[in-house]
Amino acid sequence: MKRLSGPAVALALLAGLSACATATPYQPNLPGAAVSGGYSEMRVEPDRWRVSFAGNSLTGRETVEGYLLYRAAELTLQQGYDGFSIVTRATDRDARTYVQPDPFYNPWYGPRYSYWRPHWRYYSAYSWRTWDPYWGDPFWADRVDVRTVERFEATAEIVMYRGAKPAGDPNAFDARAVLENLGPRIMRPTP
Repeated sequence: MKRLSGPAVALALLAGLSACATATPYQPNLPGAAVSGGYSEMRVEPDRWRVSFAGNSLTGRETVEGYLLYRAAELTLQQGYDGFSIVTRATDRDARTYVQPDPFYNPWYGPRYSYWRPHWRYYSAYSWRTWDPYWGDPFWADRVDVRTVERFEATAEIVMYRGAKPAGDPNAFDARAVLENLGPRIMRPTP
């Protein structure tokens, strides 16, 4: 059995961490991709499609919705149409809240020494006071870190059309104009 050397392990960990710390690029949503999320589509009728884009926790709502529009325009041109109208649209938000104790009082002394924590005295209001975590001094009480992690997924059902954009339809888009306007903001995966 082969063992990896220290630098090889460090490089593998760095590559894994960098993949986790990247917003979802404009990519197909395939299992096993370096960065989770991406676009997917499903044909409903010859000119009607359901398009979606799922982002990871580093991808904002505006980006997810922009990538959805970009994919709808790209798909419209690939199918030989000039534009599309959005029939239905939804953006789902998945939020999870994590509560973690302050690491200053938890991991560094280990589970075998859970009874031991910092203990010291300090001078306050004309007298010496003693602090330790078991007496629950509100100023020095255990603190927690509360984080909320959000993920967004946008879905739209579109109907494609040929010719000029229908006048007076606020849900109609010219596919070429969408690609031209949103193109500079599209972040593609790095090779």
